Amino acid sequence: MTAQPDQTGARPGQIIISVDAMGGDEGPSVVVAGIAESAKKNPEIGFILHGPEEQLRKLVAKRRVLDGRVAFRDCPDVVTMEDKPSQVVRNGKNTSMWSALESVRQGEAHGAVSCGNTGALMALSMMRLRKLPGVNRPAIAILWPSLNPQGFNVMLDVGADVRADAKDLLQYALMGASYARNGLGLARPRIGLLNVGTEEHKGRAELKEAHGMIAAFADQANFEFVGFVEGSDIPGTSVDVIVTDGFTGNVAIKTGEGTANMFSDLLREAFQYSPLSRLASILAITSLRRLKNRVDPRHVNGGVFLGLNGTVVKSHGSADATGVSAAVRLAFTLAKSGFAEKLAARVASTAELDQDDAQAASQAER
Repeated sequence: MTAQPDQTGARPGQIIISVDAMGGDEGPSVVVAGIAESAKKNPEIGFILHGPEEQLRKLVAKRRVLDGRVAFRDCPDVVTMEDKPSQVVRNGKNTSMWSALESVRQGEAHGAVSCGNTGALMALSMMRLRKLPGVNRPAIAILWPSLNPQGFNVMLDVGADVRADAKDLLQYALMGASYARNGLGLARPRIGLLNVGTEEHKGRAELKEAHGMIAAFADQANFEFVGFVEGSDIPGTSVDVIVTDGFTGNVAIKTGEGTANMFSDLLREAFQYSPLSRLASILAITSLRRLKNRVDPRHVNGGVFLGLNGTVVKSHGSADATGVSAAVRLAFTLAKSGFAEKLAARVASTAELDQDDAQAASQAER
């Protein structure tokens, strides 16, 4: 699918990304700076920008690299971080978030990016794009810095839904494997199920059930199931995809972010302790910059909504231009790989379980 220049402001053949310009904490100027950064690095990207058109045109006009690559959709209303998802679903038709998703739904764009309210974005995405057939609960997948050669591990769910039964966890495993193949280039990703221990007898009943279901699907879905993993494995090398429920996943990423910020503050304080330590920081500045770039969350900003009829990337609300650019790059990478279509085909395979369960139940009743 490609959009014509008169429809999107982009050249024929480009991958079109629909961007909610109004959802971020820093305002539309940062969003425009972010898409300009993406445009500078990648000539294949075009944009549809959603928000107050007059304001956005002025911001885009200052970025020469965006000439001829941006179309506008005028939207007077904005979804705030305080808005309840239910209110947005009922009354948000004139918002930039709704419009950004509508461009994907109408086939104008290959994917959407928003820095806005996560709950509202998920609710609108489910309403406008709909869930893939067979998906009970969509999931949010993020990239977590790790010691693996690819530099990151995939983790899902991290907050789309606090609940997850065994069937949901199986679907998360299938979707996570597909994401790892298309987003990280891993031909046969290793899947782990997050638990309180690695022993098979540990954990809740739904985790034990999911363990057996995921193991049974590993060969068919072309991934390696390593079994239960613990929290210490999330940034480690024993697994590429960590599967868990949204409650546990969200607590984990918030704990990780808080710990990283604490160590950053402590390191800064240590290097300012004395003249000698300040000198040491100067001598180590190259290594410190390399470390910062290695773990900088801005470079992997963006949680992907999996299980929908379309690609939606949720950027952090406080993202700067670098973070917005990273979210756009992720949406572009997935769109170019045909990720949405591949994911739909993969998830459809779980429908066989429903049919098998129904047939087994019917036979048992006879």
